[in-house]
This record gives sequence, C-alpha cells and structure tokens, in this order.
Amino acid sequence: MSFKDEIKNLLNHLYNRKEAEAGCIKICRMIEKQRGVKNTNDSYFSEKDIMLITYPDIIRKDGEKPLRTLHSFLCKHLKNCISTVHILPFFPFSSDDGFSVIDYKSVNPEYGDWNDINSIGSNFRLMFDLVLNHISSRSIWFRKYLAGEKGFEKIAIEVDPDLDLSMVTRPRSSPLLTQFTKYNGQNVHLWTTFSSDQIDLNYKSIDTLIKIVDVLLYYSQRGASLIRLDAIAYLWKEIGTECIHLPQTHIIVRLLRKIFNEVRREGIIVTETNVPHRENITYFGNGHDEAQMIYNFTLPPLLLYTFISEDTTIINEWTSALKTPSEQTTFLNFTASHDGIGIRPIEGIVSEQKIEEMIKKTEENGGTVSVRSNRNGSTLPYELNITYIDALSKGTGNDDLLANRFLASQAIQLALPGVPAVYINSLLGSRNWTEGVKKCGKPRAINRKKHMLNDLMKLLNDRYSFCSQVFYKYRRLLMIRRSQKVFHPNGNFEIMRIDPKIFAIRREYEGEEILSLTNVSSKPVDLRLNRMTGRGNLKNLITDQPVRSNQIIVNPYEILWLKEQ
Repeated sequence: MSFKDEIKNLLNHLYNRKEAEAGCIKICRMIEKQRGVKNTNDSYFSEKDIMLITYPDIIRKDGEKPLRTLHSFLCKHLKNCISTVHILPFFPFSSDDGFSVIDYKSVNPEYGDWNDINSIGSNFRLMFDLVLNHISSRSIWFRKYLAGEKGFEKIAIEVDPDLDLSMVTRPRSSPLLTQFTKYNGQNVHLWTTFSSDQIDLNYKSIDTLIKIVDVLLYYSQRGASLIRLDAIAYLWKEIGTECIHLPQTHIIVRLLRKIFNEVRREGIIVTETNVPHRENITYFGNGHDEAQMIYNFTLPPLLLYTFISEDTTIINEWTSALKTPSEQTTFLNFTASHDGIGIRPIEGIVSEQKIEEMIKKTEENGGTVSVRSNRNGSTLPYELNITYIDALSKGTGNDDLLANRFLASQAIQLALPGVPAVYINSLLGSRNWTEGVKKCGKPRAINRKKHMLNDLMKLLNDRYSFCSQVFYKYRRLLMIRRSQKVFHPNGNFEIMRIDPKIFAIRREYEGEEILSLTNVSSKPVDLRLNRMTGRGNLKNLITDQPVRSNQIIVNPYEILWLKEQ
C-alpha cells in the first residue's frame, strides 16, 4: 500500500469519504514540500540516549536570553552526559507554564528565538511538545473561532451544558465546560479538560487535524527529532463515553507517526499518558504503528513507594513483566518531571492503604496532593506535588543520607531497560520551591524552581553544598551508563530476587553483562556474590574498585554496577 493510500485509509476511519480524500491530498502536498533525507540507521535507540527535561528559562543570567544561557550551561557541564534535550513549551503562552499555547510557531521572545533553539539542536537532539489537545483562550486560532472565520468555525467543542457528562474521565477537579461569548453575541459552553484557559480542540473537524499536521511538519523542519504528544489520551471526545483512549485517538497517533516518519525517518513519537500501566502501553500499538516511546508513568510512584517501604517485592514483580512489542519501541524512564508524581499509574499495583501512607509522607515533607473529579462528584488523589528529593526525605536533616538515597533511586531508573529522562531540577539537587508556590499560587510550582546562573555556580563550586553533592555524582552515573552497551534500551534484563532490600537487575547485550545492585533501605545487607554471578573477579563501575570477596556488605542506599574484569 502506498503512503497516500495509508493516509487515506486512516482518515477514512475518522471522516466521511469526501473529507478524507480532500484531507489526504492536502497532507501529501504539505509533506512533499519538506520531505527529509532518509536515515539509514535501523535503530531508534542506543545506550548513549539520555534525555534532559528542562524549561527554557530555568537558568537565567542578567542581560542574556534564557535559551542562550541554557545552551552554554549544557555545553559546559552536560555535553558528555546527555544526548537529547526536551525543552518544555517555549512558545508564547497564557498559563500553565507554557502548556496553554498562544502561537505554535513562535518562540517566546522573553526566552530567545529560533536561532537559539537551532543552536541547542546543533549539539543535542531536540524534543518539542506538540500541545495538541488544547489551545490558549488568547490564541489567534481561538479568536478566529469566536469571530466565525472560515476554517475555524468548528475548532472548539460546543456542548449543551444540560447533557449528562458524568462518564467523562477527569484529570482535574475544575469544571469540564466553560462559557464564552462569540463576537456575534452568542453564548457557548466549550470543552475545557484542563482549565478554563485551555480550549480543547475539536478533531471531528478535519480542518483542525490539518492545522495540527502543519504544526507537526513545522517542528520537524525546525529540527525536532522527537515529538511529545501532550495529554494525547483525551484527544477525541464522544459524549456517552469516558472520552479517554478512544479508538479515534489511537488512529490519530498512527497518522501522526506515519506523517512524521515520512519526513524524518529517524523521528520518534512520544506519548504522554498519565494513566495506569495497562492503559499506557496501548499507545505502543502493534509495535510498528503508534508511539515508538511512551512515558513510564508507573515508575515514579512505584519507586517512591519502594524506598518508603524499604522493600523491593512489588517493584520486582512489576519490572519483571516489563516488555515492549518490538525493537522499535521502548519506555522513557523518569522519576521527576515538570509535573507532580502521578498516583493513577499505580492503581491496582499498590494498595489504597499504602497510597495513603505515601500521601501522608508527602505532606509531612512539605508537599501537597492535587485531586481529580470522580464520576459521583467526589475527588480522588491525582498527583503528589513535591520534588522527588523531598519525597524521599526522612526528615532527619542529614543531607548526605538524603543525597545517597536520592541517587540510589536514580541509579535504579538508569539501570532499567528503556531511555532515561532526567529532570534538570533533580540533577541540580533542587528542594521544594515553596517560595514559587506562594508566588504563583500553583502546587506544581514546587518543583519548577528557577536559578540565577551566578548563584547556581556558587553552589556547584561548593563541594559541601547539597547541589554539588547531587550534581557531580549524578553526572558520573550518566557518563558511566553511556559508556556501557549493556544498557542499550532494548537489551536483555533479568530481575534477581536476592533480598527484599536489594533491587538487583542483570543487564546483558551482545555478550556483555552488568549486575546492578541497589540497597533501597537504611540497613546494610550481606550478600554472597558467587551465588548470584558464578564468577569471582568483579569490578564496581561506580567506584572503579575490584570486588574480590565471595561476600560483600551493601551499605544503606549504596549502588553497585558490577562487571566481570
């Protein structure tokens, strides 16, 4: 089947025959204008792939655009540690720290311009956010909708407020519908999943889809190797259903992948779906037609539970079952991001009682809990708003112990099959930004701290600072990981249940092996290595020291990456 026929076939599942035919012609013409050079590399991923997640203005310097400051910092301190930079939405926006986009094709002039984005792209691969579920109420597209301009009349979803919408799955506790007045004086109620400022796009209109395809192609032209489909699970709406993970949404993911890979063969579609694991992995499709990479949303809360309980039993069971449907797919493993620590992804894995203990611990450590609306009008916990570092705190004030505990959690993330994603504030050892919460009035601001470059460098140059303790040790972990081919995202792995306090995973790729051991507890653990490895002489890559004895004590929160000498 030709590319054109494949596109038409997908569109036929969404629109009538006439619309699908016309839409296919438009899409193919758009693609012909920028068809890219085909990449001959058959592999999407390697052990050298490590992603950094960062806001464009998270590091600032007086008299300099933040994107330039960011680029300089990355080149000076992280060039050998990461391969890809996910620059969170750098477009003009009206709310939600960038995720309420006013103009998809512009760089916020406060941050810099496209030349600054291109400069970062000259040293690192880039991931852009395609914020395709909604637009800002201040966007040009929405103004044209309010004015009734041709091609924009159906861009928003108008809903009768008297209809029963109780089945709709809600990620927030805010009202689902928001009233607006068109320029002709007509009052309408529009679908607003995430906030009254974020207007959901209507994909039942093929005009909307064509506009988003145009944005996707523009991002490819601007150097994006990876496209993150933000809040993709809620894309298609059908009243009378849960309006999440609908078949039409999966068809659109397939369509966007097909289009993206036609202009950029090595391009990767990444889906962001903060939902239970069994729902999340459906976005792999058959392993060849939907996302090449999905966020491993279960990992952050499950790993946090593991360290709070000091018991690897549940995470061992869950990790043992991790698999992807093909060599073209993998997980994006992360613990912290610009958002909070999701609770939904561990539904059915961790008991409600244990989740309540996690919530209590979060509140004790200075965090809060965001909620979502339930069908009966009640609310349920949605995410923990706290830095991952403070979520792991035992409240003892022992910074050395906390740094070791946090780095132990990150070592587990790095040892798992998949591509690691590191949030810059975790790398910098940032703590709860309570000042930001007070200033912004948003719980999520707690882990979105901004840094002045001069102040940051003082901390990094002070070897006794918590920032320095975390940053340089974390950076070393990243460099070691990139140097070992056994950490190939699709390499073989085996979970070894040797002690409830030890997370043990054996990685193997092309004849090489590494045994990763991490003590998740505050107690030392005695292990007999010969029973696990069948070998005598091993080296711990973390310390670069030999491990010769048949017995070893793994200290609290110690990390060992053992390789045969």
